[in-house]
Amino acid sequence: MAARCKFWLPKKNRFCANTPLNDSPFCGNHTPRSDAQWIPCPLDPSHSVLQDNLEGHIKRCPLLKQTQSLSLQPFYQKGINAGNEDEDGVPLSNSSLGHPDNVSSEMKRSAVYGLSVPEFCSLIDKIKSLHESTCGDIRDSFKVTDACDIWIKGQVDRKLPFQEKHVMQQASILGNMVEHGVLKRFDMRDKCDNEGQCVNDENKNDVPAVVEFGAGRGYLTQMLADCYGINRVFLVERKAYKLKADRSLRQKESLLLERLRIDIEDLNLHAVESLRGSPFLAIGKHLCGPATDLTLRCCLLERNMIDDVQKCPIQGLAIATCCHHLCQWKHYINKRYFSNLGIKKEEFHAITWFTSWAVDADHGSDLSDVKDPRSHLPTIEKEEDGEDATPVKDTNGKMEAVERAVLGFMCKQIIDIGRLMWLKGRGLDAQLVKYVPQNISPENHSLIAKRQTGL
Repeated sequence: MAARCKFWLPKKNRFCANTPLNDSPFCGNHTPRSDAQWIPCPLDPSHSVLQDNLEGHIKRCPLLKQTQSLSLQPFYQKGINAGNEDEDGVPLSNSSLGHPDNVSSEMKRSAVYGLSVPEFCSLIDKIKSLHESTCGDIRDSFKVTDACDIWIKGQVDRKLPFQEKHVMQQASILGNMVEHGVLKRFDMRDKCDNEGQCVNDENKNDVPAVVEFGAGRGYLTQMLADCYGINRVFLVERKAYKLKADRSLRQKESLLLERLRIDIEDLNLHAVESLRGSPFLAIGKHLCGPATDLTLRCCLLERNMIDDVQKCPIQGLAIATCCHHLCQWKHYINKRYFSNLGIKKEEFHAITWFTSWAVDADHGSDLSDVKDPRSHLPTIEKEEDGEDATPVKDTNGKMEAVERAVLGFMCKQIIDIGRLMWLKGRGLDAQLVKYVPQNISPENHSLIAKRQTGL
């Protein structure tokens, strides 16, 4: 029997089955290594490589062929949707963080902990004031239509994964699209012949294509196809996934599917030949952090909206936001909104860091009962004059979990309101809603927008 790696896998209750390296009891995955010798692969930072082997690894990295192929695609344009630090005429401010492209959570936390207690309290007061003045119109909108019954009742193909919380989220996203006039049910049996071909081009154009951003396995689109009769689907996702909905979608008559494996940051959507000039709907479920901003910029490039409306044929969008703690000033879509409110870059990053507190409390609790997240701070603030002044780190620790969560949700909503205002500024009829109860998902905010008549 061939030798096997001696690394014990506790979840599988066995040793690793891989073949060990020469002169080692472990395989390449489990050989102890010095962190100083390993660096992230420049082609795919999700894995690391020995620095001494970097030159050889780059020539055979599994991502190399995909990267080379992607660079030849007409819709690939490096960083087209990334945004700029100083776009919209917003000047750069002096920041202790410098100007890195991406500010890590550790850097954000360090900047917050570097504040004095009065500065910290002032920032929280500013957040509360902004929330009261800008976030009053976010309504609860849990909508599930009869069209989604086959999914709600679990009457779909049992080979498809079924988790009730995800199904309810997907159904409510579609329900809100219907209520807002973004989506209607298309009966393709009336529009196509027995061979699945559209009877005429006029009928074909009645049905918009659907572009799902951050599609993952594509099950939001699967529900949309099952329940609303769409005929063209584009799934945008940078990662590879198993158990995708693609196989089931391709079995549907008259439905055309195209998966674009590309980072949203680099996607020139208007250069996708099969989509060019066609009306489309943009959807996304839990687009993490800056992916929401990248998607909005991808769908609504300002130059296309101003120069020629026909170059940007988006009919509507529905994007469920998520992971606001990952948001970056460079990528954020509406810097002018924060600048006009007196929020600088470093304060924006502090606000994004506070959003991680939104999941601190019990998701089933009613956070609306806590009106003032600063209720414990006045006594702490008095201590700052002494030599033993309480640092911000300890001040945070004295806040109750529910209070921290309330502040986190305030910050999430402030960030999303800026995105909402940007959509309205592009002439879209847009809303920000809580599309599911908090006990289904604490990430329960969705941007819904449609083109106004005559746009």
